[in-house]
Formats: sequence, C-alpha cells, structure tokens
Amino acid sequence: MTGVRDQQAGQAQPVQALSGRPVGELTLEAVRRGEVSLPDLRIHPATLEHQAQVALEHGNPQLAENLRRAAELTALGDDEVLAIYEALRPGRSTATQLTALAASLDGRGLPRCAALLTEAAEIYERRGLTA
Repeated sequence: MTGVRDQQAGQAQPVQALSGRPVGELTLEAVRRGEVSLPDLRIHPATLEHQAQVALEHGNPQLAENLRRAAELTALGDDEVLAIYEALRPGRSTATQLTALAASLDGRGLPRCAALLTEAAEIYERRGLTA
C-alpha cells in the first residue's frame, strides 16, 4: 500500500507512519542503517481514518467506529493505552474510575474513546462487573 485515495481531490496520498514519514522510505536497508525509529513503525491516524471510510462504504459501521477510536489512541503512549485496556477488564475498575478516565480522555481530544469508557462504566455497573 503506497497511497490512499484522497476522497476530496481524487488523488492518491502517500501512506505515512505516525512519524509522518512516507511508508515507502521504511525499508530493510533503512533499518540496517539505524534510520527507522519506533514512531516510523506505528500507524498514522489518517490511515486509520481512511480504513474507517472504507469500512463504512462496505456497510461495516462498527468496524469504522473501532478504527476511529484506534486513530484517537495513536495520540497516547503504549503504557497509557495498556492502562486503558487494563481498566476496561471486568472487575478492575469502579464505575467512578472509568468515568474519571473517560473525562480525562475527552479533555485531551479523544471523544470516541471517552464515550466507550462512559458506556462501559454504565454497563459494567448495571451488570455487576465493576471492582
């Protein structure tokens, strides 16, 4: 995959890593020269958004929403993403803790992830799955 179709302009845009580097520059030789960093290997939120659009066009809104949440999560470090997953495991958090985490994410521009945690807090509490 060397480019994604720009829906507005109808032109292919280069696929980029989270670092902003074009994927075409991420070669084995670049790795051997030490020119590839971890952000070069992580997906760019624009790529996830493109995949979400494709999912919608093919009748899969749930997948599209998951991809959009993933795009939001690219703004966070690995440790924080893992902490969110841990908090969402049944019996690990109270509804208040999940709601506070949701508010924190919302305040940092991750509204879809925040909505998921808010919904989880309500459902977990109703089903007795909170800590």
